[in-house]
Amino acid sequence: MKDKFVPRRLQGIIANDLFKGKAIIIHGPRQCGKTTMVKRLAAEMSLDPLWLNGDDDSDQALFQTVSASSWRQLLGHRKVVVIDEAQVIPRVGQAVKLLVDQFPHVQAILTGSSSFQLSNLTEEPLTGRKYEYRLFPLSCQELISNRGFHDEYSRLGDRLVYGSYPEIVVDPTESRRHLKLLAESYLFKDLLRYDGIRKPALLRNLVQALALQIGNEVSYPELSNLLGISRPTVDSYISLLEQAYIVFSLPSLSRNKRTEIRKGRKVYFWDVGIRNAVLDDFRPVDARPDIGHLWENYLVSERLKRNEYMDVPPSHFFWRTRDQFEVDYIEDDGGRLNAWEFKWRADSPRGITRAFTNAYPDAALATVTTTNYIDFVG
Repeated sequence: MKDKFVPRRLQGIIANDLFKGKAIIIHGPRQCGKTTMVKRLAAEMSLDPLWLNGDDDSDQALFQTVSASSWRQLLGHRKVVVIDEAQVIPRVGQAVKLLVDQFPHVQAILTGSSSFQLSNLTEEPLTGRKYEYRLFPLSCQELISNRGFHDEYSRLGDRLVYGSYPEIVVDPTESRRHLKLLAESYLFKDLLRYDGIRKPALLRNLVQALALQIGNEVSYPELSNLLGISRPTVDSYISLLEQAYIVFSLPSLSRNKRTEIRKGRKVYFWDVGIRNAVLDDFRPVDARPDIGHLWENYLVSERLKRNEYMDVPPSHFFWRTRDQFEVDYIEDDGGRLNAWEFKWRADSPRGITRAFTNAYPDAALATVTTTNYIDFVG
């Protein structure tokens, strides 16, 4: 690799939004590169930020009583303040509101690995005073820009097994060890702090159950029966997993109430390496019976990463009829439907089902395989 740091697309977007009188809030899972990106941004723009960390007790204590004079003392000559892991600080929203209002020439940058905590703390105080962004594990697009098409294409099998967290990409020799640490410790750290999580073991069992069901429509009642918990608890825990950037859901497209499922939902992992670590399954791609579903998860997550940096990203769905005809992935881009079917084997006869083309004759159709997937995720 040319550089251990892989440039992030979000960095340039944030650079253009600095010093516009708004706080910058960056959400994303732990260990996905938020801090590294902000440090790189500061270095390249010759900024000298005041750096505070919510995981540091002494830095947390600074926010117990915040005033304009205390901000003035803290800042000194600095024009930028970075608050890392801001979701841990109880009154961070009010403190940053005061900073934005009283020191409009100072740029506040907050990072957080738990959107449910950070949003709760900043939503009301910073209304109209913030720009928000989401950063995920490295995207295929970012890796190609850094390493080149051929090098990244040759590592597709590794990406499907070990995923794309920066630490895994930079040091693949310790992939299993680091992924297990991520899956068992870091990613659950914020969730286990949350008062709504009463039984951590159930949360882990739910994550394993979801890992086994990628590519399939998730039945919340079945999960409730399997885990011995109520349906509302299943709903709540999956919502928290989404807000912690461990999983995301894909709803069903439904415009025909008679033939199409209306409330279907698939759940995928933002990083397939984490999914495999949850199941302790690191078999190579040519030995995996789940390769089709793994391929689907990888493509959908990469496409959503790609779309994240668009000004107006399209809505996304899967499609299934009551007769079990299905299309893997659909985007609604201002009323224009684009549909894709995913095939791991390029010689597979499966394509877009005629049931879909009959229902949506104006939709654009395509099939994604290992030979053309770069066009889909790039």
